[in-house]
Parts: sequence; structure tokens; C-alpha cells
Amino acid sequence: MTVLVLGGTGEARELAQVLCDNEVDFVSSLAGRVHNPRLPVGAVRIGGFGGVDGLEAYLRTGGVDAVVDATHPFAKGISANAADACRAARIPLLRLQRPGWSDETGGWIRVSSHEEAAQVAADGSGVFLSTGRQTLDRFVEPLRKHRVVARIVDPLDGEFPLGWTLVHARGPYTFDGECALMRKYEVDTLVTKDSGGDLTRAKLDAAAELGVRVIMVSRPAGPPGVRTVATVGEAAAWVLEPAVSRI
Repeated sequence: MTVLVLGGTGEARELAQVLCDNEVDFVSSLAGRVHNPRLPVGAVRIGGFGGVDGLEAYLRTGGVDAVVDATHPFAKGISANAADACRAARIPLLRLQRPGWSDETGGWIRVSSHEEAAQVAADGSGVFLSTGRQTLDRFVEPLRKHRVVARIVDPLDGEFPLGWTLVHARGPYTFDGECALMRKYEVDTLVTKDSGGDLTRAKLDAAAELGVRVIMVSRPAGPPGVRTVATVGEAAAWVLEPAVSRI
């Protein structure tokens, strides 16, 4: 069989290694939005498919027998496209999505969108944006006159307010490093999204230690009717089980 792994996450890379170890034919697909991404083992394709129709055509002509959607929890577009394309091509689809973070402090402010997060953050004075470069434009006007530090992986196109500081860094991050960053920039408000996992969890622990307010953007709902698992082991078991069981 041949498996298409829609990737870009640590879980996708772990799954690729497990499939490789079990001699399963697979291709990992990355969106190509991050410069110099961490690549999984095995065959890799980079770039979009061209929407639902393009993905469906790829599935039909590429000999794909099953798809694992292991994209980021906020990659709503590709997850929806995968559900529609797999349904049209009659190919089994599994969603591998790590659990979200739990609020051990009981004080997080949960919001449903980045726009809402920007409005709530506007009553802070030192704001740390850790939502990714693709969403920074939602914060520009509400926080234009604020003291903001925004952490990104790749350089940005265009200009941002003079009072903003852009920090280029790639995780994993440490507790001590996150505490140092928040102290340096006198952060009183952290804005992040519920990505889950350990790679970037340290900022939440640092915020709790320093008494920094946390504004958490909730995850979008996934496509209906798609089976979802939380671990690489569960996803690997699904791939390795008899084909009739995956239908």
C-alpha cells in the first residue's frame, strides 16, 4: 500500500519514521510555507495540491491507498480539503492531532479567533505575540501603538509598527529562555494559539511563573465525520491494520 502523510508537524515526522521502519510505502507532503523546514525521512513533496480537485486528482493518479492528515491543528484549509478529496476518491482518511494544552492555572482567557485575541490584548501594555507570522496582520491595527514583541520563524514581507520587536527563533524553547524573553521585553500579556505539544509549551509555564496574562486562541473545529487519533502509535496502527478495517 501507499500512504500520503500530510505533514509539517513533529507528529508527522515521527509517523514517517515508524512507517519507514515498517517498510510501508509513503510520501510526506509539506505545504512549503516555512523556509528550510525540518524534513521527515522518506519521500517528500513540497507545495500545495491546487485545492480539493487537485488533491483528488493526486490521490487517484498517485496510487494512494490511505491518507493521514497530520497537519497543524490550525491548518483548517488543508484538513477540509483532505476530507472532501478523500471522500470523493473513496480513500480512507485519518486525522492525527495532538491534544490541546490544559489550563493548570485556571486563568487563561480563551477566545475563538485571532481578531478577538487582538481586541482583548489591547488593554495590555507589553504584548508577546506567539501566534505565527501568518496571523500577525490581525494584530497590527488593534496593537499599533502598543509595545509588542512578535516571535516568528521566517522573515516577514512588508512593514510593521515601529514599536514592535520581531524575534526570529525556532523551537523547541526552554523555560529559562522564555522567562528571560518575557522579562527582557516586560511582557504582561501572552497571546498564543492552542497548538498543543511540548515544543512550545515552555512559554505557558513561564507565563504562569511570572504572572503574565495568557490569551489563548481556541482551535478551529475539524471536518465532520473524520476519525481522529491523538498519538503516532494510534496512527501507525491504523495504517498497518487490514485495509477493510480502515473503511
